[in-house]
Amino acid sequence: MGKIIAVANQKGGVGKTTTTVNISACIAALEHKVLLVDIDPQSNATSALGFDREQPHSSTYDILIGSSEADGAVKDTALSFLKLMPSDIDLVGAEVELVETENRESLLRNALTRVKENFEFVFIDCPPSLGLLTVNALVAADSVLVPVQTEYFALEGLGQLLNTISIVKRNLNPGLELEGVLLTMFDSRLKLSNQVVGEVRRYFEDRVFHTVIARNVRLSEAQSFGKPIILYDAGSLGAKHYMELTREFLDRNVPVPVQKHLEEKKPVSDGQIEDGERPKT
Repeated sequence: MGKIIAVANQKGGVGKTTTTVNISACIAALEHKVLLVDIDPQSNATSALGFDREQPHSSTYDILIGSSEADGAVKDTALSFLKLMPSDIDLVGAEVELVETENRESLLRNALTRVKENFEFVFIDCPPSLGLLTVNALVAADSVLVPVQTEYFALEGLGQLLNTISIVKRNLNPGLELEGVLLTMFDSRLKLSNQVVGEVRRYFEDRVFHTVIARNVRLSEAQSFGKPIILYDAGSLGAKHYMELTREFLDRNVPVPVQKHLEEKKPVSDGQIEDGERPKT
């Protein structure tokens, strides 16, 4: 049965969707079955995987309101091991529509019960808020991955997110854990970036991923072309870093013999941060 990971941060522009799309794609490239669930009304993860948001389709909105079953909303992507449950603009009104629904916080968890056994990992791309949609993701999830940008006010609002996670864990999902904190948008030229890395590592300690995602224009370009970075430019710094993150994630979640077998496939380069890009901590 698949492990469900919610990728959440109520701040926008922290690399949340970029991370969800690219770690999902990199894991799928290593032949793990992955489902990406887009529960963000902006549908950026949906378009980043080349899916037309204007095309009629069953979406996470239809799943939540009960007009479609989850398996009917699962779509193919360019990677055979990666599937998508797309979002659409109708999710904007979902929180209002569902306010009177019984057990409204558990709608996504109940829906995913039908499909998660078909996947090893399910990643949920959450909206940049702590409303009902994000709460649904947290209730459905086994763990939470939190992207944090290495910029000014990086820790601003994280206390509120951690408090929400604690409330959900206490009242709705006792098994919810912190998968880890991921540092994004790192710029080795800026002293501030290195200072933020040190601050976040002191605050979260061993819960911070060793991998740091550097700023890379190819990551943004890839999304505009509807492709994950490993299909758009596998030799780019962004691809290397997300493959490094993927291997770190799999080290935590996949038995060692399986991991050694998958390492032999190496769909892109080794993913080590290049000289001059490793943050100073």
